[in-house]
Amino acid sequence: MIRLAFSPCPNDTFIFDALVHGKIDLEGLDFEFRMEDVETLNGMALKGEADMIKVSYHAYLFLQKTYVLLESGSALGKGNGPLLIAKQDIPPDEIPFHTVALPGEYTTAHLLFRLAFPEASLKRFMVFSQVEDAILQNKVDAGVIIHENRFTYMDKGLKKLADLGEFWEDLAHAPIPLGGIIAKRSLGYEVINKLNRIMNRSVEHAMLNGPDTMPFVRANAREMNEEVMMKHISLYVNNFTLQLGQEGKSAIAKLLEVAKEKRIIF
Repeated sequence: MIRLAFSPCPNDTFIFDALVHGKIDLEGLDFEFRMEDVETLNGMALKGEADMIKVSYHAYLFLQKTYVLLESGSALGKGNGPLLIAKQDIPPDEIPFHTVALPGEYTTAHLLFRLAFPEASLKRFMVFSQVEDAILQNKVDAGVIIHENRFTYMDKGLKKLADLGEFWEDLAHAPIPLGGIIAKRSLGYEVINKLNRIMNRSVEHAMLNGPDTMPFVRANAREMNEEVMMKHISLYVNNFTLQLGQEGKSAIAKLLEVAKEKRIIF
């Protein structure tokens, strides 16, 4: 039995629908799955609590000895990075003097924030869905948002201070590595190869049969309307999700290189 874990976000339920519901060839493997928010998933992987799991690429940098990255299933692209938002304008040089909400210590959002604002230390970690409310309730001065909040923050009167994805693209001249699917090395070569093929089939099935996935997506979306769900999927599911390819792998290698250079990881 393969212990699988991923998030209930539309891009994940979209790409995992075929796997979870046996719509593709699973090559004799059985799966049990659970869904958690991104930082809970990162923590599970760091504790080795899943065989196959979606994690932030920030977390993956600490997991390479025990997990291998699968070729399919990644959230990696351009123009889809985390946003730093607030109620009021805050000049970039004043960000270090303000409290900032972040969606988890091991999220790529936190890593990009550290790269963009290395002197900022007044951080408050919380579930990504709580960031906007924390700002609105004046519990923090600003916050970094991910996922569907990218499409809703303006409706709540909040404004963008910085696009951390653009910051990364300007710095690295590479796509933004947000999250990927990893599998335990201890599963062995044969099983990992099967998981690579199965994940690729599941993503391909979703891309070719989008409407077929929507009942699973809708059932797990958090109070989200259809338009936001579709924008979410379109933003985070792309050709890199089907296959990382050399450009995708180079972007991940660049993230590791920059994190080491800035002494964020050793």
